[in-house]
Formats: sequence, structure tokens, C-alpha cells
Amino acid sequence: MAGSDTTAQASADRPSPDTVKILIAGGFGVGKTTMVGSVSEIVPLRTEEPLTMAGLDVDDLDGVEEKRATTVAMDFGRITVSDGLVLYLFGTPGQQRFWFMWNDLALGALGAVVLVDVRRPKSSFAAIDFFERRGIPFVVAANGFHGEHPYPAEDIREALTLPEGVPVLLCDARERESSRDVLIALIDRLIAEAAPAR
Repeated sequence: MAGSDTTAQASADRPSPDTVKILIAGGFGVGKTTMVGSVSEIVPLRTEEPLTMAGLDVDDLDGVEEKRATTVAMDFGRITVSDGLVLYLFGTPGQQRFWFMWNDLALGALGAVVLVDVRRPKSSFAAIDFFERRGIPFVVAANGFHGEHPYPAEDIREALTLPEGVPVLLCDARERESSRDVLIALIDRLIAEAAPAR
């Protein structure tokens, strides 16, 4: 019993990790659900429903005609970055008819990842505008579909008219390490912005 008392005391003495709420946002079909799923250390919560004929008049499927399901509320996952830091990931719905949920999902969020499909860059303008208007720091991650990155990061920055302070990364949302690197870049930006000016 002494061993379990020692273990319990050690757990009690260890400080709880800081938890940070992060949004994964972007247009319809850019890979938000895929990114949350690839990097989450828990089985992610998904609220996907099949696309139906009833949505044909309201859902823009240009460029994602092969898509068969869509997120209707959110995706949720978790990743432990270090002993002192745990990220809670909330993937936003991408279709315009579900954007009203973004305000609620953004409550308490310290930062965001805006995923971009360079084949359809306009689909990410709404997410960029959303975070700029609310002063929520974000990074932009260009998701390389089929592992391809046809444009360098600076060309993507120019096309999206992003300020220099917003990091632009090339990623593959299917790969855990790539998704993790995007999140680390966001944490680096949050730390840099929180540091007192010298």
C-alpha cells in the first residue's frame, strides 16, 4: 500500500498541464476532419452526416464532387504536446449553412489553424476574415491533396493577402507529424505574441 500512496502523492504534486483550445477551420472539404483525426491521441468525436439530394441546392460541391459526408457540428480531438501542455482541437463545420456555430466554438479559443485547399483558395477567405475580425491569432496551412504542393508558401500568402505576421505552412492533413508541426507553429506564434515587448 505504501507504493500506491507514493504514486498518488507524486501525481498530486505534479502540476496539471495547461490546456489550450484550438480551432481547425476552413472551407468545405479542405481536410479539417482529417487533420483532427490524424493528430488526435484519442478517438476523435465526429459529427459527420451523409450528403443528401436535399442539400444540392445549398451546398457548393465544386472541386469536392467526390465528397460523401460533411461535418454538421464539430470534430473534437486532443493532443498532448508536452507534460505541461494539452491542446483541445475543435474542427469547425465548413458549409456556409453551419457557420452560425463558429461563434460558439470560438469562445475560449486561444488560436486557430486555417486549412486551405490551393485548388479552391476562395473557400478559406471566410475563415481568415472570421479570425482577423475577432483578433484570434491563426496560422494558415495549405493542405497538399495527393501529397502535392504546387505553390510555395509565399505565393499562397500573396494570393490570400495575408500579413507577414501570419505563418503559412505546407502540410498533409493525413499525416500525424505534418499536422503536429502545424499545431506547434501555432503554439510558437501564441507564445511570441504573449511575450512582453522589450
